[in-house]
Amino acid sequence: MKHKAIFICAAAAAFLTMAGCGRHSAGVARPGQLTLGMVTDVGGLGDKSFNDSAYRGLLNAQKSLGANIQVLQSRSASDYQPNLTALSEKHLDMIYAIGFLMNKDLDQISKQYPKQHYAIIDAVVDDPNVVSATFKEEDGSFLAGALAALVSKTHHIAFLGGQDIPLLRKFEAGYIAGAHQIDPSTKVDVKWVGSFEDVAGGQELANVLFNGGADIVYAAAGKAGIGAIDAVKTRANAFVIGVDSDQDSLAPGKVLTSMVKHVDVAVFKIAQAIQQKKGLKGHLIFGLKDNGVGLTDFEYTRAIIGRANIERVDSIRDDIVSGKITPPSTPQDLATWKPVKL
Repeated sequence: MKHKAIFICAAAAAFLTMAGCGRHSAGVARPGQLTLGMVTDVGGLGDKSFNDSAYRGLLNAQKSLGANIQVLQSRSASDYQPNLTALSEKHLDMIYAIGFLMNKDLDQISKQYPKQHYAIIDAVVDDPNVVSATFKEEDGSFLAGALAALVSKTHHIAFLGGQDIPLLRKFEAGYIAGAHQIDPSTKVDVKWVGSFEDVAGGQELANVLFNGGADIVYAAAGKAGIGAIDAVKTRANAFVIGVDSDQDSLAPGKVLTSMVKHVDVAVFKIAQAIQQKKGLKGHLIFGLKDNGVGLTDFEYTRAIIGRANIERVDSIRDDIVSGKITPPSTPQDLATWKPVKL
């Protein structure tokens, strides 16, 4: 299967809201206008994380490419097939399935509509009319772990995951390895919310981790991670690392950084290829080397982190890009991984 790595900057633009539950549209498409549809994962728009990142890419296509956009929001997994079917009946130029949980539903729908083009984020659907986009989350998470180990005063940090699944294990493995690259004695606690939507559960478990001695928690839990950010707001000398979108402004000075997964990049680049009539197929992979993942610019925490630590993280980033460091992506890889002598 052919792999491609691609990057382009994304931006946001205004949108019009159409009456109806969970539906956003830019109105009736003009003849010849690029038409794009999107089905969100559960959590929907406003999650300040994964779905919002994808939506920024769609808005960028609206602004930069003149695309007509339509969004159907999924309140539960039972909405996936009806939403994908509803958009497929409109015969759009491209329909995005946002999230790995839609892989089986999309595989079925794409066979029912073989002339319709689809794209799925965070999963691989091996059908001729589907382009799949995944990310090397372990790359960005390695940087997050290294930063956490450099900043931690207790040498005790933590990882809070959404669901315990292979995709999230990439975040976990990279984070732990990054911390151990800086200090192999750093303790890393791990807990799982069991959901990407349970904000209260995220807050409760983050408090458990903080009370257990961790002073930095990496919350890779989608909307549930907002709970961890809520938990850190009243804690002195404690920080959270956000995920997927830039969450730094949700608690300025308390969100150390965010490991941004540029879903917007994938969404926009695929739309651009469709408009240019380039036949995108197969599996696109976005890594640190392609700016598909990475940390934010520490707008609120630069003084807290310190120049020397930022330079250290930048150096590690260069080592990952050059291939000197290969972050582990599974628990098995992590078990045999050792810090790299640089």
